[in-house]
Amino acid sequence: MTLIQSFGAAETVTGSCHLLQIKHGPKILIDCGMFQGHTEHSSRDPFGFNPQDIDILLITHAHLDHVGRIPKLMKEGFDGKIIATRATIELAEVVLLDSAKIAEEDYKTSLKKARRRGEEENVKEPIYTIDDAKSVFDLTIQYAEYNQVINLTPDAQATFRNAGHILGSSTIQVDFSEAGEQKSVVFSGDLGNRIDMVMPAPEKVSHANALYLESTYGDRNHRSLEASVEEFKTIIKHTLENEGNVIIPSFAIERTQEVLVLLKQMYYNDELPNCKIFVDSPMAIKATKIYNQHHHLLNAETQDLYQRDGSVFDFPYLEYSITGEDSMRINDEESGCIIIAGSGMCNGGRILHHFKHRLWNPRNSVLFVGYQVLGTLGRILIDGAEEIRIYREKIKVGANIHMINGFSAHADQSEMLNWMSEFTTLDKVFLIHGERDKQEVFKQAIEEKLNKTVHIVEYAEEIWI
Repeated sequence: MTLIQSFGAAETVTGSCHLLQIKHGPKILIDCGMFQGHTEHSSRDPFGFNPQDIDILLITHAHLDHVGRIPKLMKEGFDGKIIATRATIELAEVVLLDSAKIAEEDYKTSLKKARRRGEEENVKEPIYTIDDAKSVFDLTIQYAEYNQVINLTPDAQATFRNAGHILGSSTIQVDFSEAGEQKSVVFSGDLGNRIDMVMPAPEKVSHANALYLESTYGDRNHRSLEASVEEFKTIIKHTLENEGNVIIPSFAIERTQEVLVLLKQMYYNDELPNCKIFVDSPMAIKATKIYNQHHHLLNAETQDLYQRDGSVFDFPYLEYSITGEDSMRINDEESGCIIIAGSGMCNGGRILHHFKHRLWNPRNSVLFVGYQVLGTLGRILIDGAEEIRIYREKIKVGANIHMINGFSAHADQSEMLNWMSEFTTLDKVFLIHGERDKQEVFKQAIEEKLNKTVHIVEYAEEIWI
């Protein structure tokens, strides 16, 4: 029997980390992500296994909640092989270095304040440093190609398929022989949608004895992308035609690229008023460059853009603001600009700088295109705040606040049910990467519509297959 345990993303959406122990075979870890939100403190906890015992780390994709603890894993003894797509490795380097930089800066700030109080012993050091993050990429790395079998051992193989979530994202199938019996375990990773601005539809899988399936939006269906796109266009055109500016808080990976593709399509379709568009996020700029380099992994619409002028994203209105000085020069633009900046939930980053200068103006619009967690500044604005504080200064909320819900990189319930229906053999479904109440709804839907046995995975629960 083969043992699987989940040491993250069990009844929660963060901290993805699943251990597959093949009898008389390798110990395989699938993802090693950071805990975020109200479970953030758990990122400092012991792993629940010995990192030195892990032979192979398979990575589904480069979001922080799937790769964020890899430097910690390495610091505590992991020196095995990492297998992922090349795009995932390149994005993971950007993500981990950015995470480490923020952690080091936060530590220095907290330490300075604590010293004034004589409480510096209470300040915890970062989970890892920039040097730790860099060291991850000195480990043995093997690049996976979609739909090509990788031999892990003579009796175990892995196959990566495009999950359609972000660039390089994968559904990973592990096949192995145990006591003369062939078995297959599939880890969905985060699944994308069939219709997306940038990514292709998730690739199908035909067989699994056990499917470990994400369930982020297992309880609902998204608003249609078409309706969301039309709302986006209307807000952009109305604001610019009224001599205002559009401020778009955006996540650096996937959401920024989706927005750029949509704006570029508007430009070529003569739907975009004359304006200046600024991407004011060093991380988003790096990610966009990687997306463009791997354009062959994107959908047909992006290929058309690339064939037209040699770039998926660049067009005459677009400018990249790399330095702090570049960012500050945007202040000189009184009207007619679109500013895309991080962080996506407005808890830090250059977006705060733009809010300070533009949030008070009723001609301007703030356009949210990503989910805003309760307690974040983004959520406070969506919930109708009349004023906020930025850098200890009170700022009136005069701008128009818009929230568009249809730009999700995660498949909804109907999309996931459709994806599962393509399996010719599927013995049992194990739900991970979701909140318990949503998983209960999804479990019932799977059982009723697909007649499959479903189990909601608990933290460190021993599951034998």
